[in-house]
Amino acid sequence: MGSGGVAEAMASEPVHLGGAHLYEDCPDCAREARIDHAEWNHRMRGESDIQRIDRNFLELLQELRVAQTGVQILFAFMLGLAFTPRFATLAAWQHVVYLVTLVCAAGSAALLIAPVSYHRTVFRRRLKGQLVEIGHRYALAALVLLLLALVGGLELAASFVLAGWSALLAAVLCVAFAVLWFLVPLRHRDRHRNHT
Repeated sequence: MGSGGVAEAMASEPVHLGGAHLYEDCPDCAREARIDHAEWNHRMRGESDIQRIDRNFLELLQELRVAQTGVQILFAFMLGLAFTPRFATLAAWQHVVYLVTLVCAAGSAALLIAPVSYHRTVFRRRLKGQLVEIGHRYALAALVLLLLALVGGLELAASFVLAGWSALLAAVLCVAFAVLWFLVPLRHRDRHRNHT
């Protein structure tokens, strides 16, 4: 059996951890012992609270790196746009879209960088749990602003090509991003409340 066949066979089998089994998309996972987050991690992963916080911090850093790259590229593009000769010929509404998009991109960048400043400020104060919690909130807010910045940037670019249809495209993309980034994970979170 090739490596692909092994992976498929393993994916269909239940994963055994500490005597319990977990399925990727099990609708009955809520029946998994009604225990709190820390106890579940201790039992299923063998993690102490400190190890769990360290793992959460590393996961958060990886996610922030991915989002920061996109925000930085978009922000640099938006800043440069104001210095092009054609910028002065844009309609008033396009200037508004530009400004809102630029502010959203800057706000997103600020929120994604904020956990770094927070960490430096509370370094060696045993506040990593608080850092993970506030970093999580900053990241969610940054993703909302990034979504708006991406849609605004696309609206601005599409307005040169599609004229009146650019607003419809922006609305469709806004809904698509919201579904992919928020609604799908929220649906899975609601179905699998005890899997952390």
